[in-house]
Formats: sequence, C-alpha cells, structure tokens
Amino acid sequence: MNCQKTIVVKSHPLFILVIALMCNAVTAQDEPFIYVLGITQDAGYPQAGCYQQHCLAGWENPELRLGATSIAVVDPAANNKYLFEATPHLPEQLYNLEKVAPDKRYTLDGVFLTHAHMGHYTGLMYFGLESMNVNNLPVYTMPRMAEFLRTNGPWSQLVTMNNIKLQSLENRHSVKVSNITVTPMLVPHRDEFSETVGYQIDGPNKTALFIPDIDKWEIWERDILEEIRQVDYAMVDATFFDENELPGRNMSDIPHPFVVESMELFEDLSETDKNKVIFIHLNHSNPLLDRESAAYQQIVARGFKVAKEGDHLPL
Repeated sequence: MNCQKTIVVKSHPLFILVIALMCNAVTAQDEPFIYVLGITQDAGYPQAGCYQQHCLAGWENPELRLGATSIAVVDPAANNKYLFEATPHLPEQLYNLEKVAPDKRYTLDGVFLTHAHMGHYTGLMYFGLESMNVNNLPVYTMPRMAEFLRTNGPWSQLVTMNNIKLQSLENRHSVKVSNITVTPMLVPHRDEFSETVGYQIDGPNKTALFIPDIDKWEIWERDILEEIRQVDYAMVDATFFDENELPGRNMSDIPHPFVVESMELFEDLSETDKNKVIFIHLNHSNPLLDRESAAYQQIVARGFKVAKEGDHLPL
C-alpha cells in the first residue's frame, strides 16, 4: 500500500503527526518477510523408526513434532508467496503458511529447490493429480535437478501434466520474483542425483542467506565468514551438533559442518555478525531441538540463534 507524502489538514499539528505515523505503519506491513515453516533434517522430528528416549516425546505429544526444513517468502505488496524446499511435510507447512498468508489474498507463485535429497523435493508430489492438481506452478531448479525431475517418475508426470513448470537457474545468476531477488550458489554436498545450492534472498531492505545443506565450510570455494558479514540473516546447516551424536555411524558418510565446528569458525565474527547466524536443518538426534539443553544454552551464550517454526524475518 502506498502512502501520500503530502497531507494537507487544517487542524492541530499533532493530528497531522498521527496521520503520518499511521501511514508509516501501513507501509511497514507491506514489506516482504521470511516465514520459517520447518527446521529439522529431511525426515523431521521424531524420525521414522526412532523409539529412543529423545524421540518418544514427539510420538507421545503431537504438538512437539517438527517438519523438515523449509522457509517461505511472503510479499504483501505483490500478494505473492514462495516456498524454499518442498518437503514431505508440505501439507502441514502449507496450512501454517495459510494462517499468515491466506490463499484468498496470496498466490503461491513458485518453489525454489536446493537439491534432490528426500526432505527437499519430495513434497512436490502434493502438487500432482492425486492431491492439489495445481496448474503450471513455477519450480526453480538448477540443470541437474531439472533433468532429474523431467526424466524420473513420478516427478516426470508433474511436468508432462503441467502441474509444475520448471524454471532454469544458473550459479550466481539472480532472478527477480515480485519484490525479491533470489541468487542460487553451488555448495559441495552429496550430489548423487543433482547439484546442491544455497540461496541468497534479497528484499527491499534486508538480505538472507539460506544454506540448509553443505558438506563442510572449508571445502566451499567461498568464505562463509564474508558471506555472513554481507547479509542480515544467515540460516545455515546445523544437522549435527558434534561427532558423537550418532553412535555406531561413520559420520564421514554423512558429512555436515558440526555445530561445534561452525561455532569455532564463526568465533572470528563480531557480536553483531554472530547474531545474524540462525542454525537450521537439525537432525532428530540434535540436542539443540531441546531448548532447555546445555547445547542450546551454549549457542545462546555465544551469540548465535537456533531457528524455530514460525520465525518471522523482515526483508
């Protein structure tokens, strides 16, 4: 909503001030924002087949269950909304998005995918004939990801039946959607079926980094510290807290930056820049899911944050 810059009112000066303040408030409401829909690793919390103590609370209390990592960008000025990731928990996540950006006003104008691991794209199935049966929903992907969807069923049916319309992305080439600019950036990860990207999301006023999956920061061609310094929010991979989290598993088979490693690396950041860091994509075993845990308190004490469903980040 636009506000007139000049208001002519023949009345008390305080009345004019009130009108101006109201106008500014409406303008702020029209600014785009990120809305966090999910914060966990691909399989959610609790994870299928996990009946250990840390999972039982989630099975016994549905209110504690959490969906796979996904964020939405909502643009009130353009009446549009966009998903980043299509997770297995898409139905619940779309409902939660509906509560802040209802379909009667906001059009779902696109989905941005990072890669072809189960928690990041399999929710596309809900856009198909057996469920929502949408028409030509833009799905933004890198080339290998597009080829994977185009040539493998059941995803290929979404393309041939025009449920989704694949939109090509290129590394470090920005695309403009509504009042948002989105830039994909290749990151090293287990790329069995597709390449993997993170995204920089630029709004009119603020910028966010979204990298839910990466193998290790030190093998990325870019300096994560500089990337954090250049944005207002940095939502980064926190799959595992440390190397002892999965007894009996070879952690080198599922490489991610341990949160303890990231904290040491990020220690060189200023307090202001540390406060930009928002850890996301937590495995069901990650103690950061428990906000009463010593691990969570350590994060807070060192100046970092952990994402939570429902977080609202102005852009």
